[in-house]
Amino acid sequence: MVSFSVARLLAISSFVLCFTPVNSGPVNATVLDGLDPQARDILARATPAAPHWVIYGDQFVSGTTGPPAASAIAGFNVFALSFLLTEGAFDKAFEWTTLTDAQRTTVKASYAAAGIKLIVSVFGSTDIPTTSGVNPVTIANTVAAWVIQYNLDGVDVDYEDFDAFDAGDGSAEAWLITFTTQLRTLLPQGTYILTHAPVAPWFSPGTFWGGGGYLKVHASVGNLIDWYNVQFYNQGATEYTTCANLLTTSSNTWPKTALFQIAASGVPLSKLVVGKPGTTSAADNGFMAAATLAGCLATAKSQGWSESSLHFLDP
Repeated sequence: MVSFSVARLLAISSFVLCFTPVNSGPVNATVLDGLDPQARDILARATPAAPHWVIYGDQFVSGTTGPPAASAIAGFNVFALSFLLTEGAFDKAFEWTTLTDAQRTTVKASYAAAGIKLIVSVFGSTDIPTTSGVNPVTIANTVAAWVIQYNLDGVDVDYEDFDAFDAGDGSAEAWLITFTTQLRTLLPQGTYILTHAPVAPWFSPGTFWGGGGYLKVHASVGNLIDWYNVQFYNQGATEYTTCANLLTTSSNTWPKTALFQIAASGVPLSKLVVGKPGTTSAADNGFMAAATLAGCLATAKSQGWSESSLHFLDP
């Protein structure tokens, strides 16, 4: 997963933001006043309605410890602190732990008032939990405890153990299924957000992936996953770079992994969020100019897709 600072957020993504407004708004303070503390906490964490505007951050920002001010990411409704690894919290996730309880409470309150959920992203490109032999139940217990301890709204599973997937023996899929099941047991649906961020090729159907790929994961635990932040980038210089191969017909390299092809394989459109780098330097490839991407997403929306674009900006 490529991540970024938010310094150029509006300049990069304002064109896309303008045509698809965020559905979920600030929590009504008057309603919250009538609830007990536990009920207020659950309502504040509840999964936001689509479309999902997701932003990740792990880069150090001078003068800011933890997530940016809610006003700095206006227009987004989910911010992911990156990353919580198998060996502990790093970068923005670690910064969150250095704040006092009072400081975290203040940040969470400002985010809730702005309609923004605060989650943690786990694993990322540097973690290979299946290949490393990490027990999925044990690490799920650790992640859930961390989320609860630090009062976050949920978890994004950015699993990128490519060797495990490429092995084709089902070990990656089985690991993800067990991990997701245990995580959801501890972080109940409707109370906590649970998303996954797979690369688009992992949704290729048939025998392309020996273990079944992410379609196997979805068939087994998709009902436990709120949505997928699909990474449509870093898969080849010409992959997912036109409206056609992003939305309707992917290349033969990664067959049937365009947005609507993934949906045709059984993943609801309501669970699919398009992930794209915000600048050419934010990923090796897969970048699309904001105006072009906005046009593609507008086309997708007209064809029944209600989600939104996941941007990554370079630091």
